[in-house]
Formats: sequence, C-alpha cells, structure tokens
Amino acid sequence: MADKDYYETLGVSRDASQDEIKRAYRKLSKKYHPDLNKAPDAEQKFKDISEAYETLGDADKRAQYDQYGSAGPQGQGGFGGQGFGGFSGGGQSFGGFDDIFSQFFGGGGGQRANPNAPRQGSDLQYQMDLKFEEAVFGKETTISYTREAMCHTCNGTGAKPGTTPDTCHKCHGSGYIQVTRQTPLGRMQSREVCDVCHGTGKEIKEKCPTCHGSGHEEERHSVKVKVPAGVEDGQQMRLSEQGEAGENGGPYGDLFIVFRVAPSDKFERDGAEIYLEVPISFVQAALGDELQVDTVSGKVKLKVPAGTQTNTTFRLRGQGAPRLRGNGRGDQHVKVKVVTPKHLSGEQKDALKSFAQASGEDMTETEGNLFDKLFGKRKK
Repeated sequence: MADKDYYETLGVSRDASQDEIKRAYRKLSKKYHPDLNKAPDAEQKFKDISEAYETLGDADKRAQYDQYGSAGPQGQGGFGGQGFGGFSGGGQSFGGFDDIFSQFFGGGGGQRANPNAPRQGSDLQYQMDLKFEEAVFGKETTISYTREAMCHTCNGTGAKPGTTPDTCHKCHGSGYIQVTRQTPLGRMQSREVCDVCHGTGKEIKEKCPTCHGSGHEEERHSVKVKVPAGVEDGQQMRLSEQGEAGENGGPYGDLFIVFRVAPSDKFERDGAEIYLEVPISFVQAALGDELQVDTVSGKVKLKVPAGTQTNTTFRLRGQGAPRLRGNGRGDQHVKVKVVTPKHLSGEQKDALKSFAQASGEDMTETEGNLFDKLFGKRKK
C-alpha cells in the first residue's frame, strides 16, 4: 500500500502545531463537504481530509505516523528488524507494552478522552503595533480579528434548529470502533476512530444550514483592549476567552496580544529608565547654563553647572516611564555632549585667541584638518 502524505493532504508543514492542523482541517472540510461542494471528487477529498485529520489531530497517532508512515508498524516489517513494538533503541523513545496492546488489540494502556466532554477552544495570537509614547503611557483601543465562533443558529450543536444530534449508531457514543484485521500473526483487533461520526460520538441527521454540522462559524470579532502603561517590545498580555469557540459547550480559548513597540527618534529606553543625549556648546559647559530638556512628559529645566565635561550624565528623577508593575516611574538620564564648532567667524576666532592667551596657552593656529597637516605637503 502506497504511503499517504497526510501533511500534504491538509496543506501544512511537518512541524505544524496542533492548532494549525485543526484550522487547516476546518477550512478544507468546509470547502469539500459533500453537502456544500457538488464536484465529482469532493466526497473523496473530504474522506481523505478526514482520514488525515484523524491521524494528525491525535498526538499519539501523529507520532506513530511520523515514525512509520500511514502503513503503520506493519508496513515497517511488523515485529521484525525495527524491534518489538517500538523498542528500537539507538536513542529513540521506548514505547512500552501499553502502546503495543493499544495498537494491536485496542486495550491495555491509557483511556481515551470522552469525545462528548466539553473542551476549551484554541488560543489565538494578535500582534499590536505601538508608538513609543503609547507604550510608555498606555492607551485604550478596539481591535478586530477573525475567529471561529459558536454558530449563532444552532448554538454549537451542529444540528438544525428544533433537532438534536443522535448518539452514533456505530460506536455508541465512544468515538472509537474495534476493527479486526488478518495479519501474518493471525487475526488482530485495533481501536480506531469511528468512520461515521469521526470521533465525535454523535450523528447529525439534519445539519444546521449555517455551519453545516460543524457547530462553528467564522466571525469578525472586536474587543476593547486597555494597553497598560510601561509595556515593552515583545511583551504580551492574555485576554481570557477571546480566542476560538470550544467543543461540546466548552469555553472559548484565550487571545494573546504581542506588543511591537516602534523606536523613538529621540529617546532610548531600558525598562522604566529613559535615556537622552543633549548637545551643548563649549561656552555652556564652561560657564554653566539652564537648559530646557525634552522628557516623555514634556520639557523640564536642567541646570548644567560651570565646568561640566562632555559625556557627563544628569539624572531627572521620576521623569522616566511608568513601571509596569506599579511603584511609580523610573528616571530619565541626560548625557551632555560638548560640541566643537566647525566654522568660526573672525570675531569668534579672536575671542578664542584671547581666551587662550589669558589661559597661558601657547598655540600655533593651523589651517585644514589633521589629514591635510600630515599628508598635504607630500602631494605638492
């Protein structure tokens, strides 16, 4: 029997998450459902999609499929060279007798979850882009996104209004059936997902005209979000039950909002601490000055004492970002950079010469830059 590529059938990668597999199945099953798609090959595609999901949607079955393919362990030589029921060694995991008996006889190990038990829906993720100031002070906004919601017509039952799903006549509500096969070792029984109800344990004779039996419908959902002050790039917050609809009356999943904060063209930030670089002149550094300095809250006064050296850092307490967990705000750190003028007027040069003479400095004025001094004469 040719090996089937279930990942290709569902259109997902081999490292896809269980949520990605579930979403792919929902999308394709709606597209090729025989009640909706009248194409000649729709029914077969629907069966292939269901078969792929029955395997990949179950973590244990997926692990066996990844190891053996769709043919199962028998396709790898039964109890031959690969070892007995998964005991292959070489760094691989050891299956255990429960796995063996579950695989061939449908008994032994862990019990399957009740297919009719309520199950929480899948979680979703939403990326929110914030300006630098929005992350510092927070904001309230409304976001919209697409999610799988409970069908408003049937309230999630999948059945036509006025009707209810029946217990599956084949598996009697368990979601699984015993299948007997002839093998080289004799007749063997295995436990498989019911091919009538596809593991749900229910049969829907009259399907809901809106969701066609799935119990879910796609909706554009909106929710108000209060972005906390002091949030940082890469952090996330959880909104309870704003994800996708659950199964069998289970709660909605959660929505995780991941924040992406744009950098500022003026400030640097490290948590609640804000950093700013301010240029000052030689005169301001030498004589001192009172500056108007930008902060995230607006301009404040900063006194620069006489004789301040370049790269000196001043602290403005409480002028940083709010701390995310409360406890006030951080500080702003202002580093001053003394800027040397590149172009001087004659009056400015005379003033500086007078300053140098008054300081007792013996200076020889040069023209051009250091490169010209070192190499200029050689070019002549």
